[in-house]
Amino acid sequence: QVQLVESGGRLVQAGGSLRLACAASGRTFSKLHMGWFRQAPGKEREFVAAIAYSSGNIYYDDSVKGRFTISRDNAQNMIFLQMNNLKPEDTAVYYCAADALGLSAIWRDWESWGQGTQVTVSS
Repeated sequence: QVQLVESGGRLVQAGGSLRLACAASGRTFSKLHMGWFRQAPGKEREFVAAIAYSSGNIYYDDSVKGRFTISRDNAQNMIFLQMNNLKPEDTAVYYCAADALGLSAIWRDWESWGQGTQVTVSS
């Protein structure tokens, strides 16, 4: 099992930017596929972005493509989510996820989760 801790969420105005970070420990980070999901009140957890352990494959949900950028630093055991041009509909708790087997847009496929960080975008 890997331990994940997210940070960086806060209140921001529409059109603004935020950078979320996720620190991992407990397993060989460079062998883990990593992802970001989000969950708004009353809604199911949804896929945001994912990055393969080698950074060779990166995927985004269409709703964030062109605005969000996922990256990883294997030396620091961290991943990041740069979020630009934020919209009120981006408001949610953002979760970091890790899995050793593969990438998936289905949250139930992921093995490990952080506790989440709240992002609120005001209009």
